[in-house]
Amino acid sequence: MTVETKGKNQTIFRADQVGSLLRSDAIKTARLQRAAGEIPFEQLRKVEDKEIARIVDKQKKIGLQAVTDGEFRRAWWHFDFLENLVGVEGFWAGSGIQFHQTQTKSRAIKVTSKLDFGQHPMLEDYQYLHQVAGDATAKFTIPSPSMLHFRGEVDSSVYPDEEEFFADLAATYKKGIQAFYDAGCRYLQLDDTSWAYLCSEEQKEQLRAKGFNPEYLVKMYLQTLNTAVADRPDDLKITMHICRGNFRSTWISSGGYEPVAEQLFGHLNIDGFFLEYDNDRSGGFEPLRFVNRPNLQIVLGLVTSKFGELENKDVIKKRIEEASQYVNLNQLCLSPQCGFASTEEGNLLTEEQQWSKLQHVVEISKEVWR
Repeated sequence: MTVETKGKNQTIFRADQVGSLLRSDAIKTARLQRAAGEIPFEQLRKVEDKEIARIVDKQKKIGLQAVTDGEFRRAWWHFDFLENLVGVEGFWAGSGIQFHQTQTKSRAIKVTSKLDFGQHPMLEDYQYLHQVAGDATAKFTIPSPSMLHFRGEVDSSVYPDEEEFFADLAATYKKGIQAFYDAGCRYLQLDDTSWAYLCSEEQKEQLRAKGFNPEYLVKMYLQTLNTAVADRPDDLKITMHICRGNFRSTWISSGGYEPVAEQLFGHLNIDGFFLEYDNDRSGGFEPLRFVNRPNLQIVLGLVTSKFGELENKDVIKKRIEEASQYVNLNQLCLSPQCGFASTEEGNLLTEEQQWSKLQHVVEISKEVWR
């Protein structure tokens, strides 16, 4: 079900998705062959094209009206984008990102020169998605600007003044957002784990131990984001997904949204939020009381992407009803709490279970928003 509205909040997708999908066997094989030098880049691209067209068709058939490329051309939800910004380099570090009882590969990024948005390869990735989406809306996902600061190393000789770094970061993203718009994008999602860390007392203590001031980060991340999205075209929908970690069906942080809710829901000038609400680690719906704009959409991530078992429909409906005590039902939507494969390894469920989850979201949304 969609609702057309005017202004910055155009189509409301009652059934939505975060974006990443389990990599198919064909994609996994082709990427391994490319890494081993057995096939050229062009052949990998053809495999990706074919598989993306297939999954877009599948998304449309199960009733999703906003479709993604599943992030099939990426290894990571964030690094692939960030290391293709001007001034950023990827490298292999001594260790990966620590999740609950597991760790990622040791990829990392660093800022080595002044930031800018140039001929980014994901513009072409978006254009292909736009082409195969047909009458569906092509939704593209990129990491939030906060993630470059949060996950990257910044050379102090390049940016001795951190506020200059944030100013350049905002300008880089503003330029990038316009470039995606010029390529045809009308639905852009910013993925961000930093805000979830800033909800966690344990993670904030770790940040302080590393020399970061969490209150300063809240201020600068909010300022950078608002500068980046300011003056965007009226028909460009920008949302943010806030995640507590998603790697091989595990997680990093815990804590409800209360510590950042007023800043995010009251002062971040975007069109919607995708919020994890699939377990107790995400807290209750009370922080939604800070939603103070009637056109701000809240997409409730009540269906987990971490495991294959389908949630009870009545339980999900009851939780939507509970959330509607704080936000008007007409502002609410439903999705999985995260993507199914934030990295190419993917979560611990099958492709069939993944599609059943998304179908479940579509069916529940039709029953709630008749």
